[in-house]
Amino acid sequence: MRLLLVRHGETPLNAARVMQPPDTPLSPRGLLQARAVAERLRAEALSALWSSDLPRAWQTADAIAGACGLAVLPQPLLHERNFGDLRGRPYDSLGFDPLAMQEAPTGGESVPDFEARIDRAFDAALIAAQATGGTFVLVTHGLVIHSLLARRVRLPPGTTLPARIANASVTEIVAPAGPDTAPRALRIDCTAHLSSDRADDPLALSGG
Repeated sequence: MRLLLVRHGETPLNAARVMQPPDTPLSPRGLLQARAVAERLRAEALSALWSSDLPRAWQTADAIAGACGLAVLPQPLLHERNFGDLRGRPYDSLGFDPLAMQEAPTGGESVPDFEARIDRAFDAALIAAQATGGTFVLVTHGLVIHSLLARRVRLPPGTTLPARIANASVTEIVAPAGPDTAPRALRIDCTAHLSSDRADDPLALSGG
């Protein structure tokens, strides 16, 4: 069985490097990116489409749903890490890296709590995908994908985990049957479907 982890398209605050409030939508380029990843997945035999229900992820999942003829199942466990009172503030003005802090910002979520939450979503997806033998798409956020790759997935030999996950990228994971067999990545952070005005901005904030 396969899992395809899709990061949402670009938002205006990604491009401006601002820690995002939960209601941030896609930018015009993000909408183009969502259509591009939807076209990439159109020919896939998909079994299910799960998504964070934050607007930026949901808009991306909705484009995939339209192209692939699937309903989107909302999965709040796939939300980005909650940075509490830091949301809405320019990342580069903070004087520290909130994406690396282990403790919870005021009103936010610690790394252990974040990891425990997204692990529940990942485990549920693995169980559901194993039961159907199909391909599941999870539309989520940069830090979610980065954390799962760092902790839960075996990377291809010689592969280094990228520092950031690109907007609208696709990561392909396979999970052989058996409780002692770790999921492994076949493809990480692939943006081959993005070109020209849909290209990922490498300076855009990935996370938060």
